[in-house]
Amino acid sequence: MTHFLQELKRELLFSLRQKNVKILLVFGFLISVFSVVTGLMEINKQQATIERLVEYDQADREHVLKKYDEYGNLAYYTRHLTYSPPSELAFSAIGQRDVLPWKHRVRMLALEGQIYETDSDNPELAYVGRIDFAFLISILAPLFVILLLHDVRASERAGGRYDLLLTTSKHPERLWLTRILVGVLSLSVALLTPFIIGSIISGANGLDVLLVLAISVAQLIFWAAICYWVGKIDASAPQLASMLLGLWLATTIVVPVIGAKAIEASIHSPSGGDIVMTQREAVNGAWDKPFEDTFTPFLETHPEWRDYTKMNASFEWKWYYAFQQVGDLTAQPLSEEYRHARLLQNERASLIAWLSPAMLVQRSMTQIAQTDTLSMMAYEQSIRDFHARLRHFYYPFLFKASAFDKKQIEQRPSYSPDKIKNSKETL
Repeated sequence: MTHFLQELKRELLFSLRQKNVKILLVFGFLISVFSVVTGLMEINKQQATIERLVEYDQADREHVLKKYDEYGNLAYYTRHLTYSPPSELAFSAIGQRDVLPWKHRVRMLALEGQIYETDSDNPELAYVGRIDFAFLISILAPLFVILLLHDVRASERAGGRYDLLLTTSKHPERLWLTRILVGVLSLSVALLTPFIIGSIISGANGLDVLLVLAISVAQLIFWAAICYWVGKIDASAPQLASMLLGLWLATTIVVPVIGAKAIEASIHSPSGGDIVMTQREAVNGAWDKPFEDTFTPFLETHPEWRDYTKMNASFEWKWYYAFQQVGDLTAQPLSEEYRHARLLQNERASLIAWLSPAMLVQRSMTQIAQTDTLSMMAYEQSIRDFHARLRHFYYPFLFKASAFDKKQIEQRPSYSPDKIKNSKETL
């Protein structure tokens, strides 16, 4: 053991005396610092936005409550803030928070249009994103490993020392493994130290941090092992580097891109825009239809209000909110098809990820950081669950034409991001 540590120390000192190695490690460290700092800044910005919106939302609801003394008007003008707060590890893997909405202010109107009006076109297929820590480990770290270790043997061959090392060393393979280990350890320190500091600053869960560290080290070891085996080929350093870079390009870029195209071609679904248009056409068309055309489909899902649909005027709030809900019911098949397609796309992408270490690492990190597709879909579902509670709160007052009572408003549901986890279980 002592002899091994001496060898490790010798190889470490030998490695650090090389200028190109020091430059590479410093460069990797600086990129890691950049990814962590910008990630923390982005998450702090999102948290500040949420705090500001929570304060504004409360003031706005109090203003509306002072201004209106009718349940219908109150439901119409009151907006309710919903949001998905970033996890403590979100700084390391921004994930889908970059492309999917994580905050909405919703009213008790048709909901699907409010959810999807800012929806992008199949963002779950987007792969390369900002330079966060997940991007560094999944995309850039293999390049650092290749640059550092591709010529472990080839440099000795080129220098004419290879045969001498083989004959003078009792365990020649251990020599190369020691150099590989030194490279992995050096890179691990350079790349992971900023992340550890960032995790402490953000107050991340220790187990989650250990999982990310384990994934990161596994990625470095995986590519170091490839460098070790490819390095056995009797070829020049540039040739070996070309082979390794070709493998990196194939697994990191080609496989995810082809996989995304294959998924997109094999799974057809409506877009968020289709859902919005369908819902809005149903809502706008209700103004010109007989009351029965609204209440009939509404009562199919809300039979408890069958005895309260008689209209005493050309406009009543119960009819208005009934056709808002009918708009959602009309768009529901498209919405369910879209959500099913997203789940299927995510499932197939997880299979393709086994052919791409970079993709697998990135998906694993976003899952731990709760910034993956499923986490964002759980947020969307939590909005639907909240909207349903809101509707069921107002319906008795609207259909029974109850006299306005401010004390009743104190019982109105409020959105809680804590329910997102429960919504995720229903996906």
